[in-house]
Amino acid sequence: MILGMELGNTSGTKPDAWRAPGVNPTEYLDYDTRITYAQAAERGKFQFLFFPNGPYHEVQDFEHYGPDMTPDVMIHMAILARATERIGFVASASTIYNPPYTLAQQLKTLDYISHGRAAWNAVASGYPDVAANYGATMLSGEERYRRAEESIELVQTLWASWGREAWVHDQASGQYTTPGGVAPISFDGQYVSSRGPLYVPPSDQGQPVIVQSGLGANSFALAGRYADLSVGLASSIEEARSHRDAIRRYAIEAGRDPDEVKYVAGFQPTIAPTKREALERRASLLASRLPVLVPQLGELLGVRLTMADLDRVLEPSEFGPLRAPLPTMSPWQHAQIPRAHSLASQGWSIRDIISLGVFEEHPSSVGTATDAADHLQEWFESGAVDGFWVCIDVYRDGIDAFVDQVVPILQDRGIFHRDYEGTTLRDHLGIRDQYGPDYRVALTARPPADTNRKHELLTTPSQGS
Repeated sequence: MILGMELGNTSGTKPDAWRAPGVNPTEYLDYDTRITYAQAAERGKFQFLFFPNGPYHEVQDFEHYGPDMTPDVMIHMAILARATERIGFVASASTIYNPPYTLAQQLKTLDYISHGRAAWNAVASGYPDVAANYGATMLSGEERYRRAEESIELVQTLWASWGREAWVHDQASGQYTTPGGVAPISFDGQYVSSRGPLYVPPSDQGQPVIVQSGLGANSFALAGRYADLSVGLASSIEEARSHRDAIRRYAIEAGRDPDEVKYVAGFQPTIAPTKREALERRASLLASRLPVLVPQLGELLGVRLTMADLDRVLEPSEFGPLRAPLPTMSPWQHAQIPRAHSLASQGWSIRDIISLGVFEEHPSSVGTATDAADHLQEWFESGAVDGFWVCIDVYRDGIDAFVDQVVPILQDRGIFHRDYEGTTLRDHLGIRDQYGPDYRVALTARPPADTNRKHELLTTPSQGS
């Protein structure tokens, strides 16, 4: 099982985490605190930390909620890399608003100084708020993903512009690199271009791992063509299997082995000695959102609800059979209707139904460490996922609770490793060696859009592997 952990701000992933007991909200930019959390995750043998980076404020309410994004992923990763030894790092960075040469330089440098533990979550930024932050007009979906493809290919080509065996640095002979070992690439794409070369030698794993996160055909296709790791968002085992299967089909179309793309789903645990204590903890972390969530739950159940109903258990006659989705509901809300009805039918109160995760973007386990381990084992053994990225509710005590209570259960059940088997992120994820672009993907480039590209892609197995 692969386990990663999201580490955005220094409070946690729940809205009111910054107000939780023991949390110091002024630690938002305290890197000693971040180092402590990273080292705790490494103690739990997590394969990677995931750093989200919009870059925008999703909630849009600075009066009541702190930022949930990583302040600067490159600085963040550099500091944590020097304070840890084995755990990998996934840095989210836009393929749309960042110059590929800058990305290539930053990411490969980070990979070098971390001894091969870096990954790039190549984001095809699609939010108008992100475009506005860069003073840009948002591209169409097709254009964003075409640019993302070019950006990944260019960045990987730049990574390989310093040949893997080029650096001889022979002081006696005066030979620093082999003749032609570091050379321009002359990449001229429709959206991005660069002459190169990039003056960064290979890391212990050669070059950073490519990660893709998102939903929909464009995202799945991008993951299938380029990603080593897909960070998913699925509400059920069936949905996770559907997403994973789609990515694997795109990988096959690109000439890749589908087993090369690892798929991890999100997971949001709240851990306590008893389920009731866990429910109370989760409710406290959603307290400021309850006035909004209670009436929204009413919409899902087809009954008018107010804060006065918060601790009430509804009678079956009040919410009746499954209702048809309203036109104003999003597809995600449509999917929550059956779960809301199921929880209401089980006799949970309105507060408990919300605390059990009916509005969470990832599946939740609100209960004991065994409950969390059971969820992970069920999903993993179903074959729908290769692992999970864990979203801890409150970092201050939630990371230690997961590491000290859940991880040992998974290890005792034989589904999670007891120690790192290697030193690089590629070792941790069990993915193939690669230096430069994947020659197989280059050979399956899709015309006619690719015919405008005039660059020197690596085209032989020995160069592209």
